[in-house]
Amino acid sequence: MARSSAARAKLPPAAQGYRMPAEWEPHESTWLAWPHLRGDWPGKFETIPWVYAEIVRTLARHERVDLIVNDASWEKRARTVLEKAGALSSALADNIRFHRWRTDRVWTRDSGCMFLTPPAEHHHADSGLLALHFQFNAWTKYPNYKLDEKVGGRMAKAAGARVAQPFSRQHRVVLEGGSIDVSGCSTLITTEECLLSTIQQRNPSMDRAAYEQLFADYFGAPSVIWLDSGITGDDTHGHVDDITRFVAPNTVVTMIEQNEQSENYAALHANLGRLKNARTSDGQKLEIVEIPLPRAVVFEGRQLPASYANFYIANGAVLVPVFNDPNDRIALNTLAELFPTREIVPIYSGDLIWGFGALHCMTQQQPVANL
Repeated sequence: MARSSAARAKLPPAAQGYRMPAEWEPHESTWLAWPHLRGDWPGKFETIPWVYAEIVRTLARHERVDLIVNDASWEKRARTVLEKAGALSSALADNIRFHRWRTDRVWTRDSGCMFLTPPAEHHHADSGLLALHFQFNAWTKYPNYKLDEKVGGRMAKAAGARVAQPFSRQHRVVLEGGSIDVSGCSTLITTEECLLSTIQQRNPSMDRAAYEQLFADYFGAPSVIWLDSGITGDDTHGHVDDITRFVAPNTVVTMIEQNEQSENYAALHANLGRLKNARTSDGQKLEIVEIPLPRAVVFEGRQLPASYANFYIANGAVLVPVFNDPNDRIALNTLAELFPTREIVPIYSGDLIWGFGALHCMTQQQPVANL
């Protein structure tokens, strides 16, 4: 029996029965990091903590919030804002847990670990979760990431999860959570622009086949749908969570651009074509739900990656970025139809998007271990 267990432990996670659940499956908590780097929102930083407070207050009504703060002084600042915003009321305070860990930035989707749930026969003494701690290098773009690179391991320890550091060809793999989206049923979506381009190249030693092997071995997703590229203004160079998201095992929401003069028109039209030709792991066609992008959000002459696809699915709610745009209503109504049992909560993100990320980028779900 001991020899059999040891042999099993050497198998990749998927072969042991682990998988990455879909975002709509039950959460234990949501991980966030409190904003502190003014340079990520130059000229707009003062508004950002209040956006966070609204998000924390909403999430705490449905699940625990694990909130990372730089130190005791930043925890005090966060508590002050949260108190004023009603997020630390007696009904919610027990659902907010602080962690004093220094970070470079707050995009926990990318710097944090990704949790896998165990097979039904799990018998380990730990929580049952397996945390994939990929290397993080700030999207191969920014020099300040050494603190963020430690976040995944710290999250795993706090969650009582075992840690796996994925390698490919003797190199630790760089992979951000925003670059993939999973159905929870063996299918994963990503983009060629992010993972296969030589621009902001994460893993020079990995090709398409190597990534597909990684997704099969570590996420339990042997079926991969490759889209072309992301949207204008995305400094991650093509994260999929700005364009296409699973909302059910065989259903995706995808962004479209109706203005043929837009820089996003051709790329999103090409992505739509690929989705129509795609098949899930069980050979089914995707049900595709289209949502138009908001009008271009421009600040200081730069178009920002404003997209409704950057929503976040919590236990009893879906938090949706909105931009004071007529298409806000289309996005909210569409998601309300797709998630009839969840509260649809609009979060104004016109200032937040100046940091080149929105609700999905800043969150990371910790699933319930034994579903």
